[in-house]
Amino acid sequence: MTNTELLKEIIDKSGVTITHIAEEMRCSRNRVYAIVNGTGGECTASEIAGFARILHMTREVRDLIFLPDDVSETHE
Repeated sequence: MTNTELLKEIIDKSGVTITHIAEEMRCSRNRVYAIVNGTGGECTASEIAGFARILHMTREVRDLIFLPDDVSETHE
């Protein structure tokens, strides 16, 4: 499950707009909003990679946002 609060915080701090994220990821703004609000179901690997690239996330931050707690804990 996506850590929506942390994702929103990173987007806010980055100054990047949802429109820009959608354009870079080549998806709809509705899809980006669904992911950010936690209503879009599971993210695809390409969506996760897109967010990480556009928002300059480290692997650790990416994993905190997009990996379930039980998975990220086993890879520490």
